[in-house]
Amino acid sequence: MANIALIGASGNAGSRILKELSDRGHGVTAIARNPEKIAALPGVTAVKGDVFDKIGLAALIRGHDAVISAVHFTASDPGILIEAARNSGVKRYLVVGGAGSLEVAPGVRLVTTPDFPAAYKAEASKGADFLDLLRTVDDLDWTFLSPSAMFVPGERTGKFHLGRDQLLSNENGSSISFEDYAIALADEIENPRHVKQRFTVGY
Repeated sequence: MANIALIGASGNAGSRILKELSDRGHGVTAIARNPEKIAALPGVTAVKGDVFDKIGLAALIRGHDAVISAVHFTASDPGILIEAARNSGVKRYLVVGGAGSLEVAPGVRLVTTPDFPAAYKAEASKGADFLDLLRTVDDLDWTFLSPSAMFVPGERTGKFHLGRDQLLSNENGSSISFEDYAIALADEIENPRHVKQRFTVGY
């Protein structure tokens, strides 16, 4: 079983990822600004961490097999997060990405389309910037997992599709539950198939 550091463990995606990893028997250092909000689960150690504290974050991450970043893009700095991972010596770095950087046509990102909701544009744009920065990084074994357009609470079904850079959709639109997203991310940790790549998950 792996020893994993999870930054943003109390959030919508982070809390589901935490449960999935715990259920699979992994050890998790769950990092959050308010560690008291982290669920008490087997194999989980909750610790306080600041996403803007590069030195402190690197110290919390050091010694793990992998680190996951599950924080809002507008509430963090990708440069600091990447440097913290570098300075920790942990090579495997996974990012809970956004859907905005996915393509809806060749070279056309979802976030640039006219109907993209204005309320989510800043977060989606910063997520795209994070991916662009990661694509220049060659000294970390990074993976950026984009959800589908609707990333919502739901069921853990285990029935979903994987893709690369194109938005996945079906007759019901483009969606994935936090719970099924967590399965895809945990699978990638256990069986790396998208190192130095972005991939996506959807129904």
